[in-house]
Amino acid sequence: MKDKLTRGVHHVGLTVPDLDQARAFFCGLLGFDEVGGVPDYPSIFLSDGAILLTLWRAADPLSARAFDRRANIGLHHLSLAVADDAALDTAWEKVRAHPEVVVDAPPGPIRAGSATRHFLVFIPGGIRLEFATPFS
Repeated sequence: MKDKLTRGVHHVGLTVPDLDQARAFFCGLLGFDEVGGVPDYPSIFLSDGAILLTLWRAADPLSARAFDRRANIGLHHLSLAVADDAALDTAWEKVRAHPEVVVDAPPGPIRAGSATRHFLVFIPGGIRLEFATPFS
């Protein structure tokens, strides 16, 4: 067996237009903890205990262009794992009720014939976020 040079994801860095808005979504709605940041950048670091997100404020949020996942190279979406179908349903109820969330795809199989379920939304600030049950 070949030795791997990497051991999973260390963190994911995302640029957002508003740190307070992002903090409210991840910490207030999803239960992430704020674990650091760099005020001069400015940025905040958030964790759910399994993933570390570094959220960086765009230098000029008013002139920043939204990412077009079909036209740009880069992050297509961020997928967060949930424990099971019940956790996915709970996440769906909380996330879809948020007034600044736009639903991209409601809960359903990740692909035809799969027991893995997911849903996709655009969170405040426009980042596409997926929630998914374990692969089966």
